Amino acid sequence: MTLLQKLLVGGTSTLLFIANGHCADTGPAAAEKVSAIRGVQTTGVTVTDAGRIFTNAPNWRDGIPFAVAEVNPDTGKYRPYPNAAMNRCMADSTARDDCFLAVQSVVAYGDKLYALDTRNPKFQGVVDAPRIFVFDLDSNKLERVLLLGDAGYHPDSYINDLRIDEAAGRIYMTDSNHPGLVVYELGQEENGEKGKSYRVLDDHKSTRAEQDYLTIDGKRWNNTVHSDGIALDLENQRLYFHALTGYTLYAIGTRHLDPDSDAAGHVREVAKTSAPDGMILDQQGNLYFADLENHKILYRDPAGETHVLVEGDRVRWADTFSIHDGMLYYTNSRIHEATGAIDDMEFGIYRVRLPES
Repeated sequence: MTLLQKLLVGGTSTLLFIANGHCADTGPAAAEKVSAIRGVQTTGVTVTDAGRIFTNAPNWRDGIPFAVAEVNPDTGKYRPYPNAAMNRCMADSTARDDCFLAVQSVVAYGDKLYALDTRNPKFQGVVDAPRIFVFDLDSNKLERVLLLGDAGYHPDSYINDLRIDEAAGRIYMTDSNHPGLVVYELGQEENGEKGKSYRVLDDHKSTRAEQDYLTIDGKRWNNTVHSDGIALDLENQRLYFHALTGYTLYAIGTRHLDPDSDAAGHVREVAKTSAPDGMILDQQGNLYFADLENHKILYRDPAGETHVLVEGDRVRWADTFSIHDGMLYYTNSRIHEATGAIDDMEFGIYRVRLPES
């Protein structure tokens, strides 16, 4: 059994919707619960420019009712997106071209929603090409599917997260099971031209895990998770990335991510940090990331100083971040706690105000 499989497989999920709750957290800022769901382990969250909220549930165990869902912030209910049919392959892990199989993250960018499908259900290996489903948010219709080519993934890959570089016509991704970064160069798919994908920093020191465990609440969480968190600085054309079981933040200029570039020679070690999962940058240049071992969300300001944004019981493996209207949204995936049946566990989406906003 590989990666998170040992700790995440097991238990049948029972769907229960929980309405909004509001309470303050301990720490420098107050975390507000936006919504929560019981028995369904959600990892990703993204908020559109219009304030629509989307989440995803990875294919880590049987009985998952959806891969991607839209969250109603007023009722707290989760609705399979864009419809039940698109989510039906989750039930028996059937690999079909017209529905989700194993979605790991969702990212809203402009008027599009990007759903990254690892095509690696239950960490049993990639069954067909990992892909990105792209939806038009105005019509809620599937617009196109971006398939990774053979040069973009390995049989044991777990493509984890993505960032959109519209100016360069690229999508950047991390691979958390076979260390490396993946670049997808967008083509004119509507004219029949296919994009191409390739890997950089494949099995490089900067994309490899530094150790095979974390220590949370005094207990060892034994796992090796490679390149995971990713954040894109569009203003300075710089890509940040970080292994999950590691303590070093790296960056590389996006101009060095060409297939014929010496990417390894241009990687820069930025700082020693906590062990995080996802990452995100705000418009002021603050980089947000979790301290998984200490139940915190931190941010590194442009001067290189690190601050605590929020901490306490409302930070239980802060997995993925999204920013909207001066608020940082995050999921608690509780990966270190979800070691068996999760029917009685609650997985929430929270938000906290950004500093000085």
